[in-house]
Amino acid sequence: MSTVRISNGRRRFLTATTSIVGGIGAIAIAVPFIKSWNPSEKAKAAGAPVEVNISKLADGQMIRVEWRGKPVWIVRRSQAVLQQLATHDAQLRDPTSEEPQQPQYAQNSHRSLKPEIFLAVGICTHLGCSPTYLPTSFSDQVSGVAAGFFCPCHGSTFDMAGRVFAGVPAPLNLVVPPYQFLDDNTILVGLDKETV
Repeated sequence: MSTVRISNGRRRFLTATTSIVGGIGAIAIAVPFIKSWNPSEKAKAAGAPVEVNISKLADGQMIRVEWRGKPVWIVRRSQAVLQQLATHDAQLRDPTSEEPQQPQYAQNSHRSLKPEIFLAVGICTHLGCSPTYLPTSFSDQVSGVAAGFFCPCHGSTFDMAGRVFAGVPAPLNLVVPPYQFLDDNTILVGLDKETV
């Protein structure tokens, strides 16, 4: 029986090579396993929170994101728009937002956590159409109100707090989704601030 002698240099080389190959194998197994912990696209669409950066959102601008398969509007309201919100309460069906269309923290005159940032699910409460945002020409629909949302399907109108005007087919204000501010420029749509 012959004995094979391996030099120390060769032994170190084989040990290092085996360790590297083993490490690569462990990573190859670990990455898909850890990646499987992340919610799938299907799970995200089903309700996982959506993080939105609003740092570049200027007065009057709106961005749209998708949450639970629905469009969510995020609008930065100017001071002029905020001041106008209180001037047309008599024309609204539910001016004080008594119907449960928003989280408790958004049941205020501007229906939001911060007055200048408004979020709403962009679906009309009449038959599920998507209203159009009219930042400068809304007065064509409601006299004396400069900005708002108009549903061209059946003529429903909503102010810049998503409150429905009286005398239109939509029975309720627009839905305000649960959300929170992670910082001044980041909103997490789909998770109440009260649950953190």
